[in-house]
Amino acid sequence: MTYITKPGIVHPSLPKNKLGLTSRDYEGAVSTLCAGCGHDSVTAAIVQAVFELDIEPHMLAKMSGIGCSSKTPAYFVRQSHGFNSVHGRMPSVTTGANAANRNLKYIGVSGDGDSLSIGAGQFVHAIRRNINMCYILENNGVYGLTKGQFSASADIGSKPKKGLPNQQEPIDPVSTALSLGATYIARSFSGDKAQLVPLIKGALVHDGFSLVDIISPCVTFNDHDGSTKSYAHTRQKDHHVVDIDYIAPAEEIQMAYDEGSAMSVELHDGSKIVLHKVDRTYDPTSRAIAFKYLRDRFNAGEITTGLLYLNDSRKEMHDLMGNIDTPLANLPMQSLRPAKGELEKILKRYR
Repeated sequence: MTYITKPGIVHPSLPKNKLGLTSRDYEGAVSTLCAGCGHDSVTAAIVQAVFELDIEPHMLAKMSGIGCSSKTPAYFVRQSHGFNSVHGRMPSVTTGANAANRNLKYIGVSGDGDSLSIGAGQFVHAIRRNINMCYILENNGVYGLTKGQFSASADIGSKPKKGLPNQQEPIDPVSTALSLGATYIARSFSGDKAQLVPLIKGALVHDGFSLVDIISPCVTFNDHDGSTKSYAHTRQKDHHVVDIDYIAPAEEIQMAYDEGSAMSVELHDGSKIVLHKVDRTYDPTSRAIAFKYLRDRFNAGEITTGLLYLNDSRKEMHDLMGNIDTPLANLPMQSLRPAKGELEKILKRYR
């Protein structure tokens, strides 16, 4: 894969964050995706989110598998860590990296083929372990890198450019994550940056597994009449259930809202997500309500977007296992190597 770097010229009036960096400092290589691809809009949203959160580039780790979506990490935060794994294996590689160094921010970028077919088992266990990561799923309903075959997220009746409509039941990553106990679940549309950026920011500061399922149309193979993952269909069927604003923690911030119109949720690091309820019957902290609401809206032919579920009480992987905070690379060898007596005790159990 050939990467083309962007010019290093930066306009002097560009806004800077608390680190003195501009949004240009969070960009990567020039995209080689098709012009108009929704994935590039997702990249722009990630760049803005990381810039606004004042994340140091070297404290970010970008992980991916195989597919058009998995090329995305090359296009943002060029001075961060990165690993492009094999097809469907991004979650396990991220699990290992996170186990070795919990101090980094982890963004895993995947696609509907990468996550819901060959990588379905890996996706499931990343959620089960509640790995502290932001899992971005760029969902276009097709295998865009191999000529547009239907993926596991394609809806029944969705029409391809050529051939017969899909008749297989789709796997919904949001409902799947909800049933498995994911602690932050959101869905958005690549063409709605105003909604997408706060959702990504919330996912990055959440302490646990965060899924952001993004409908990201494939302009080459799945952006035509009859497609349920096209720009036109998504804009027509998008149903905002909960809009969020990200508010950085500060003691002087005070919030007062009318009952039933909004809710403030404080995350583990002290940052806050303010939930503006568009539909007052929807409670994003209730799994039961989320399940029913998602199914009802799906049956009505709508695509529910916004913050769909949040649970800030479940421990993430390291806290659950009682791991130390120090990265393994910074520990002395005597701390990493079990004593001879301890190894003997372990071996006796197998004799």
